[in-house]
Amino acid sequence: MTASPLALTTQEPQAPKVGALIRARRRQLQLTLRDICEAAGITPGYLSQVERDLATPSLGTLAQIAHSLNVGVDYFIASPGADDALTRHGQRETFSVPGSDVVYERVAADFAGNQLSSFVLNIPPGFHSEIVSHEGEEILFVLEGKLTQMLDGAEYIMRPGDSLHFRGNRPHAWWNDSQETVRVLWTGTVPVYRTTPPKAGAKAE
Repeated sequence: MTASPLALTTQEPQAPKVGALIRARRRQLQLTLRDICEAAGITPGYLSQVERDLATPSLGTLAQIAHSLNVGVDYFIASPGADDALTRHGQRETFSVPGSDVVYERVAADFAGNQLSSFVLNIPPGFHSEIVSHEGEEILFVLEGKLTQMLDGAEYIMRPGDSLHFRGNRPHAWWNDSQETVRVLWTGTVPVYRTTPPKAGAKAE
């Protein structure tokens, strides 16, 4: 699989780190850590670590942070284009959150009024996401490998063909404790991309 030229990885050392961008945007809007955390469903301690680049948020959490800062997630990462609704295996545009080893393949198209986001997540061995809760719904469908999903404190071992559909306000996390990369189709109503980000200072819906 070949990454898109727009993918942000360690190959672009000059790109600002996501933590610095979050902190700068938050200060621009004169918001406190607690203001962002209440909207994003994370703790001030965790956001503080993110801003200092001591922790890397998953794409879903980054989207919640972006939403609370009145910008799209493409404010923090390079946004792959979506001129065509059709995606083909091995040809999808890929990207990653700076500092994270998870590679995302974009599946959903971007058009005015769309409600869903969808990605194929390539999760490396040993990766563990943060615990998060947020608005909307999520569906996980395991394509390859073994994924452990935590939901409301219960753990579920998911293998190829297994799926899980849940409300995002239930605390959840996932990890790969196997020796192989896990591929998961993730679909949800978390607003990851926005066609036109709202103006600075606009109230988030």
